[in-house]
Amino acid sequence: MPQAPTTITDEIGIALGNLADAAVAPFTPTLRLGVTGLSRAGKTIFITALIHNLLTGGRLPGFAALTEGRFIGTRLAEHPDAGIPRFAYEQHLAALTGKEPHWPESTRKISQLRLTLKFQSKRWVSGMFGPTVLNLDIVDYPGEWLLDLPLLSLSFAEWSAQALKRAALPHSKTEAAAFMSEIQQTDSSKEATDVDAERLAAAFTDYLRRSREDGRALSTLPPGRFLLPGDLEGSPALTFAPLPPPVGPVRSSSLYAMLERRYEAYKAIVVRPFFRDHFARLDRQVVLVDTLRALNAGPAAVADLETALTDILSCFRQGDNNPITRLVARRIDRILFAATKADHIHSSSHDRLEAVMNRLVADAARKARFAGAETRSMAIAAIRATRESVIEDGGEKHEVIVGTPQAGEVLDGKTYDGKTEIALFPGDLPEHPDALFEDGRPVALNFLRFQPPQRLEKNAEGNVVLPHIRFDRALDYLIGDWLR
Repeated sequence: MPQAPTTITDEIGIALGNLADAAVAPFTPTLRLGVTGLSRAGKTIFITALIHNLLTGGRLPGFAALTEGRFIGTRLAEHPDAGIPRFAYEQHLAALTGKEPHWPESTRKISQLRLTLKFQSKRWVSGMFGPTVLNLDIVDYPGEWLLDLPLLSLSFAEWSAQALKRAALPHSKTEAAAFMSEIQQTDSSKEATDVDAERLAAAFTDYLRRSREDGRALSTLPPGRFLLPGDLEGSPALTFAPLPPPVGPVRSSSLYAMLERRYEAYKAIVVRPFFRDHFARLDRQVVLVDTLRALNAGPAAVADLETALTDILSCFRQGDNNPITRLVARRIDRILFAATKADHIHSSSHDRLEAVMNRLVADAARKARFAGAETRSMAIAAIRATRESVIEDGGEKHEVIVGTPQAGEVLDGKTYDGKTEIALFPGDLPEHPDALFEDGRPVALNFLRFQPPQRLEKNAEGNVVLPHIRFDRALDYLIGDWLR
């Protein structure tokens, strides 16, 4: 039987954490927004753009509180939790807007930042209409951590069976070959040694890393800390691998039993505290997905991405929130699945990209709605790195995107230097997304990574304006109802 994801002690800790949040600012509501994304989806960019646009009143025509003239302003507030690193907003903005703009470092650990938003409410608040405030806590964490949450409901035997099955699939054959060879040569009933555990863990980790590279772009790769070990690197809790069960009873001194104990330790030391202390205290969640990267890698990557998103959504504590229940048991009542890097294709394919995203999360979204939560899919670019144009070739007009590929990007045998601007025909997405799943045909995309915009406009107050695609609509969906 699947294991329960939390214990009674966990639930008490979650309730106490929620009560503590309410006690810190009893008269100022707090909305906790979780931001995560699968590999290279642009979490840091999204959060930096979110903070900057709220602080400077960016160009957000789809953000109702701003366009209606009710949004008064935002300030950076005191960091709410002394035990969690602060999101390095200023450093990330400097990287994007300096003399030589570049993308900031990607998320490698949890971080948090609080904004206090002031707005003119349309509601009857405290006997009057007038200005009110909202604390917005933005919680940033690696997507690899999110992929660990399904492990809480799986025993070592169940997880091993799933992991070994994935490694044996035809599309994983090359990446998993060395690891599967180690498994075939290992007797799981043998006497346990650290040398064997370390050897298997190293082979398993190498397989996971190779599966995440661009050519494969696989997503379902738990345990996530194997890819981002941090301070736990080399610890027993990160030194295990899936094993087939031994024939006969499992001896406590066997290799199988040792790895089973380490798997359970991983859940106890790493996964469960993250779920209890951070994830279970969220009100809203945005999941950023580099859908184009999966499409470019082929049908196996697309199918794997669908599995990963379904597994992720099943872990959310979904449901409708109300002021009373939020005091002890928060629920995620809105989830946004955002297909990022919409600026890497022409706007004529944006609706198709959203359709692909909707198709990827269709089954899981139905379950979320049944639980009382809302979900939405959007194609966005939090910071737009390209612009659109039309070029003529042989009397025919072609819709293209114009931008500067990052140094080292390669297309048609040409390697770019990071300084040369090009016009690129990115290709078209299929009109009907089901074709990606039914026919299994790869999508012919000219996929390149682009440098951030090198010349940015400034508004009347002298603040940099960050160009975007549908970021205003995403922001309105995530927090707009709290600003009415």
